[in-house]
Amino acid sequence: MEGAPFFNRDISWLSFNYRVLLEARDPDVPLYERIRFLSIFSSNMDEFFRVRMPEILTLGKLQKKGGHETDASIPDRFAETVQQMVSSQFREYGQILTGHLLPELDKHNVHLYYGEEIKEEHKEFVKEYFFSRVLSFLQPVWMDYGETVFLENNALYLIVCMVHPQKPGNISYAVVNIPSAMLPRFLQLPATGGKHFIVFLDDVIRDNLHEIFPGYEIRNCYSVKITRDAELNLEDELTGDIAEKIEQSLSKRDLGLPTRFLYEAGMGAVMRNFVAHYFNVAPEEMIEGGRYHNLKDLSALPQPYANGFNYPSLPALPSSSFNKKLSVLENILQRDHLLHLPYQSYNPVLRFFNEAAIHPDVKEIYVTLYRVAANSHIGNALISAAKNGKKVTVFVELKARFDEAHNLQWSKKMKAAGVKIVNSIPNLKVHAKVALVKSQSGFQWNSYGMMATGNFNESTARFYTDQVFFTADKNITQELELLFTYLRSREKPRDYHFLLFNELLVCQFNLVDRFYEMMEREMYHARAGRKAHIVIKLNNLQEKGMIEKLYEASNAGVKIDLIIRGICCIVAGKKGWSENIRITRLVDRYLEHSRIFYFENNGEDEVYLGSADWMNRNIHRRIEVCFPVKEKKLKAQLKKILELQLADNTKAVELDNEIQNISKPLHPGDRKINAQSEIYNYIKSL
Repeated sequence: MEGAPFFNRDISWLSFNYRVLLEARDPDVPLYERIRFLSIFSSNMDEFFRVRMPEILTLGKLQKKGGHETDASIPDRFAETVQQMVSSQFREYGQILTGHLLPELDKHNVHLYYGEEIKEEHKEFVKEYFFSRVLSFLQPVWMDYGETVFLENNALYLIVCMVHPQKPGNISYAVVNIPSAMLPRFLQLPATGGKHFIVFLDDVIRDNLHEIFPGYEIRNCYSVKITRDAELNLEDELTGDIAEKIEQSLSKRDLGLPTRFLYEAGMGAVMRNFVAHYFNVAPEEMIEGGRYHNLKDLSALPQPYANGFNYPSLPALPSSSFNKKLSVLENILQRDHLLHLPYQSYNPVLRFFNEAAIHPDVKEIYVTLYRVAANSHIGNALISAAKNGKKVTVFVELKARFDEAHNLQWSKKMKAAGVKIVNSIPNLKVHAKVALVKSQSGFQWNSYGMMATGNFNESTARFYTDQVFFTADKNITQELELLFTYLRSREKPRDYHFLLFNELLVCQFNLVDRFYEMMEREMYHARAGRKAHIVIKLNNLQEKGMIEKLYEASNAGVKIDLIIRGICCIVAGKKGWSENIRITRLVDRYLEHSRIFYFENNGEDEVYLGSADWMNRNIHRRIEVCFPVKEKKLKAQLKKILELQLADNTKAVELDNEIQNISKPLHPGDRKINAQSEIYNYIKSL
């Protein structure tokens, strides 16, 4: 579509991360949860600089040279625009922390030393901790041009400027590591006068620099941190062992080129130039920051008081749809089941694998794993199944960013136990979350399918909102078996491959075409004056073909509600393009993660769940699976969840046509609706 409006993906992501920051500013959020949102914001930004900033900086260099065609959604001087947005957000971050949260902690008799002198009554305790616990981890290095110090990715350091009294004209520099990966970032000090005190590990070291450099006068000390490009170079993965290539690349990841050099505000120009030259950092990579970096560590801030500073507990509910007298597999044979996480217990998922591992009738187990929990019950169940003589086939995606080493470790562990391991497909990531169990009793074979919108990971299941679907529908389980056959063979059928899947929507096969068809059908109904409504819930929306189809549907009169948590490149409310499109963004105590696709179809509604965001990477470079929910009661549950999220007027915002997070107005007499609380109560009532 010529001239179709699109938001830039990185600008959109920064808008999302700013929405996370707004939770830290909200006085209605419990105090330590507000601090946790600061931690999440900081962690998100670290990943942005590792993953996206290298591409943005490269683009900036091309734009300066000129003569290069770029995406129309990328503005001129894009790198500068991004850095200005980041700097603005970090300034607000500092204002929220120092102007709101630290004073609020003080009100509750918790004092975090923040850029201030440690009180005399605490100095002896800090000094003892320094000598007994910290000093053995320190590796001070003099900075001279004979030997360069390599700064590790996202590690913390102090640059110390000092002089020796006998040589007052000679300035010396040294770098001192802050060992926050080996020691707690915060030290809780003895309470005095009914008040609790906490100090950064950074300040424990700062306060004892004279012990590290005896005889020197410490002139200045500034904190620094370097962030490095995280991309693995796997362009030649078509040949050789992918596991071996990833293992080799992982050892080099933290040696990547700098994408950001954070330095503490106040560092003078002379010292800054010396540091930049010494560490070979370009001017555009240097960013002024605060006194403390890696504030993602705020999630571990000691909490002296047990209650009152966190969200009220919402215990995971048991699923009422499962008959407790029957096994999970027997339940699935009777009818379809739907699990809503984290509102409901994850136990049915664990039981699915555990029962399959020991059931004498179960012969075969197939599963895709994208991100595995550290001490995974599921991984151990699959090992048990293999040792029990089952044929167990596990597709492990070794290219899951930042989980490559973890997945590689589990892959080796399962393979050693007799599990058939299928590794990554060249040029594709397998992001589908699907499992299949086959059992045989006499001449009767039964198949049990489990599909999810999120990873089979019991750790993230506690705070990610996802759906897990269980079915014995023969059409669906047969197509699951075809999918696993493809994953094992890695060969797409040459002819009529689109006929392989009818129930399932699978990227690289039929997913795009089927979604286009369903949107076309809504347009047909709208033009005929019939009921036409699309509701799509995603983490991210970027892929232009899908966006253009939504614009087309909007212009045909279809009402479109989008619930997009993160990247959102579609523009809502644009005259001539998207008057019928509304975008909702929901950020709350749980991370919204499920993907739900609702098509009204003139009252004969269709609902799909799946793993697929509408991003270029998901649509074109991944194997994703979306699956239908047909049973009326289960569809009604999903529709209710969507309705509550669209009605939320406490945590949901609308994205306007300038990508601003616009709070929904609350008028006198309006009932406050918090979607996540309402969903919990709704599921509790089922």
